[in-house]
Amino acid sequence: MIQKTNSKVGAVLVVGAGVGGMQASLDLAEAGYKVYLVEKNPSIGGVMSQLDKTFPTNDCAMCTLAPRMVDCGRHLNIEKLTYSEIESIEGEAGNFNVRIRKKARYVDPDKCTGCGECVAHCLVRNIVYLDQPGRGPVQIEESMRVKVDDILNRYEGGAEIIVPILHEINEEFNWLPPEALGRVAEIKQIPIEHILRIASFYNAFSLTPKGKHVIRVCTGTACYVKGAQRILDTFTRELNVEVGGMTEDGRFSLETVNCLGCCGQSPVVTVNDDIFGYVNQTMTQDILGQYT
Repeated sequence: MIQKTNSKVGAVLVVGAGVGGMQASLDLAEAGYKVYLVEKNPSIGGVMSQLDKTFPTNDCAMCTLAPRMVDCGRHLNIEKLTYSEIESIEGEAGNFNVRIRKKARYVDPDKCTGCGECVAHCLVRNIVYLDQPGRGPVQIEESMRVKVDDILNRYEGGAEIIVPILHEINEEFNWLPPEALGRVAEIKQIPIEHILRIASFYNAFSLTPKGKHVIRVCTGTACYVKGAQRILDTFTRELNVEVGGMTEDGRFSLETVNCLGCCGQSPVVTVNDDIFGYVNQTMTQDILGQYT
């Protein structure tokens, strides 16, 4: 809890560590105020850190954001309270009592770089994969076991060859089934936690089932301003599936990406490895028809 005395004090609380919150904190800190910068996410930067370009100038988002992140990170007058949320505010202008809940990180803050990868790839979210004491042999369908064993037989070694093994399994099943990962751990004598850390780190791997054809709609700045959201909504209606989901027949999955590197052809949609540029809403049925 941050408590103030009855007299007015020269401290400021800024909520949200996006580009606006960081700039406000820097301006106040340079003016001599003590600043408490509260951010609910594990790291500062906000939504802008997820963008490639900024509208309407198409400037590099990180080129704009990174200097402010560095300045906020090292400024002595700015106390950063990340992974924290405000629970209550009491008092009056110039004299507030603010109660802030700081959530457990389960990492050493002194060693944390603020990358946020620990949140995205937390093993607790995939507890079904973790080894349990006394667990017996992996229960796997015979057809899947034969395919996985065939892949494993092509690779000699241990943990150093896990990436190409996972790549082939992902290609074979279009995702990484828990049973398949368990079989890899069992045969190669590699802890399942190690396999999961690798599988969850690379975007090329999927821990959830995907359709035979994966549709990705770019929602980066260039595509967004040219109607990417309307195209995404059209695919959602045509397929009757939400973003991140798979159709009932298993033919299509629908995803979004921040950038595909084809801004000159925006809006852009990909289906598997095929790229479609200058897409509009009337083209969605034609695109789907190519993958019947």
